Amino acid sequence: MIETFITSALLAVIGIYCVVVKKNLVKKLIGLGVFTNFIHLLLISIGFRKGGMAPIVTQENLGFFAVYSVDPLPQALVLTSIVIQLSVTALGLSIAIYAYRHFKTLNTEKMNKLMG
Repeated sequence: MIETFITSALLAVIGIYCVVVKKNLVKKLIGLGVFTNFIHLLLISIGFRKGGMAPIVTQENLGFFAVYSVDPLPQALVLTSIVIQLSVTALGLSIAIYAYRHFKTLNTEKMNKLMG
């Protein structure tokens, strides 16, 4: 269990590093995707329960349902976040294509110099 938290922290550091330090727009978008995957991994890790069962109530598991069932809310949040991440990535890539056509570079520092 602690491995997933260490891995998610590593993903967070890598994602923030790429967004803050890298000058290329595509590399910044990749860093944003890595950071979003950190959030996904963290949410799934929080909702994990060892030996857990599906959150479906039946007559057989009615007595011990609250003790052993897995929380479905983090899973639903992650699925929603994946769809949002896909949309943000597509929009970011389309903006990067437009910026490349206009400025002939993807370097953000050169774009700032060209703008004045």
